Amino acid sequence: MDKDQAQNNTTLSQAVHMKTILVIEDDKFMRDLLINKIKKEGFRADGAASAEEALEEMEKNAPNLILLDLILPRMDGFEFIQHMKKNPQFANIPILILSNLGDKKDIEKAEQFGVKEFLIKANFTPSEIVQKIHDLLNKKYL
Repeated sequence: MDKDQAQNNTTLSQAVHMKTILVIEDDKFMRDLLINKIKKEGFRADGAASAEEALEEMEKNAPNLILLDLILPRMDGFEFIQHMKKNPQFANIPILILSNLGDKKDIEKAEQFGVKEFLIKANFTPSEIVQKIHDLLNKKYL
């Protein structure tokens, strides 16, 4: 590896380390699995078991991207997005939905809310989900 390649790898690594992903998932096993995989990729990762907990966490540390389940206790994922979008500080944070819901109506509703990606849990491995995170963080809207 030459000096330029080493510098580019260091710059990429630093860029990844500065990015925080907030995983909003009420299933502890799935949340921990995703957080661990995301951290292994060099990102910071925080978790929340509910939408309310996520909103509190965002006040302390605004994430660069949100990985969101739609089926959550008390406040569902769509309600969370509505609350989040009301705050100008959070309105433009990209959202990647990871849900067992996947009918056309849910996907269309997510698109109307400005969700950047909609993944069905059963169709993606944790590695593929992390690749989607990388893809989204490399887009120009970040």
